[in-house]
Amino acid sequence: MDPKLLVQRVDEKACLDFLVAMVRHKSYSETDECELARYMVASMTELGLDAQLQPFDDGRRFNAIGIWKGTGGGKSLLFNGHIDTNPVTEGWTVDPWGGLVDDKFIYGIGVSNMKAGDAAYFCAVKTLRDAGIRLKGDVILTYVAGELQGGLGTIAFIDAGIPADYFINSEPSDLQAVTMHAAALPFVIELTGNTRHLSKREHAVDAILAACDIIPRINAMTFSGAKSPEHRSINRAHVGVVHGALGRDLVESRPPQVADFVRIRGSARYAPGQTRQGVLADMRAELDKLESRFPGLQARLVPEMVEGMPLMPAFEVDRNSRIVKALNAAYEQVRGEPQPTGAITPTGYYGTDAGHLYERAGMEGIVCGPGGRYNTMPNERVDIPDFLDMVRIYMLTILDICEVI
Repeated sequence: MDPKLLVQRVDEKACLDFLVAMVRHKSYSETDECELARYMVASMTELGLDAQLQPFDDGRRFNAIGIWKGTGGGKSLLFNGHIDTNPVTEGWTVDPWGGLVDDKFIYGIGVSNMKAGDAAYFCAVKTLRDAGIRLKGDVILTYVAGELQGGLGTIAFIDAGIPADYFINSEPSDLQAVTMHAAALPFVIELTGNTRHLSKREHAVDAILAACDIIPRINAMTFSGAKSPEHRSINRAHVGVVHGALGRDLVESRPPQVADFVRIRGSARYAPGQTRQGVLADMRAELDKLESRFPGLQARLVPEMVEGMPLMPAFEVDRNSRIVKALNAAYEQVRGEPQPTGAITPTGYYGTDAGHLYERAGMEGIVCGPGGRYNTMPNERVDIPDFLDMVRIYMLTILDICEVI
């Protein structure tokens, strides 16, 4: 069948209804994912895929895996997305789990991050199967839990031996083809000064004043060892938590005294080819300068490693890779213009499971999904045309990579 005719077969209402059903499944990370995983397995089974729940984390959590088996002789394509969501914040004016659809958007917690991407590749496969398409290569659909804990679900299916030639990670990129994103490195900085009463503050070493000096410098950092300006473009550090008071216990009962202790928490982002050790060394050099500006200050820097939570690695793919070219061609066929491609921000600053697929599984792939501009905010939403075009783009990419019989 002509691909142009195939993409016209997309049942827009059915696609939106499926995404609404996903949104209405509350799937908070670590507490509520299992029911949605079961729903995805049931939906893939009904579609005729070989589908199963894959337990991990001692059987407490589940991935949903479905395989559309090809006849052989074609390349396989794996789609990857997470079903766990962030919690609802203040400021919502619509029901976060209602799946409201108006004339422009579909709303809901996790609809951008990233149930719209999840639904798009399900609907792409459903449209192709309903049209009677048969493929040479396998299409593998993975719906994982635990992405918000560093990618635990994706690591579990990689270690279980679910391989593919190429992957598409459907994190929200506003349909842009992201060929590189940063690695994530959480850090803690502890500043120890020397307290005095405010009457003698000239003789103190003020840890809060030192924190105010160093935070904007950290937030402005890029790191050494970048392989190109494009790699450096996804360097970023950010301080998100600051607490200063008296002593390591951060006692707050004596505000007339100069604070002698500050604890800063943040995260750094660095590109493929740069290293964790190099980032820490660059930050250490900034802290050495801080100590010289504040004589008597002691600055300690450590990466913040949480037991059981892996760090998100960096990801990169050559722009001439087959998966990139296939996705670019599909986008241009659907939208009539070239697809933005590269280390595109803000997505380039993300940590995604593409890093694990790239580093741990050695796979070539791309990050491209609907949503992004209204991501992780009150009234989180996705543009309806973006969601439906993503279904069409995924369809054409499947046909290119996996090949029709």
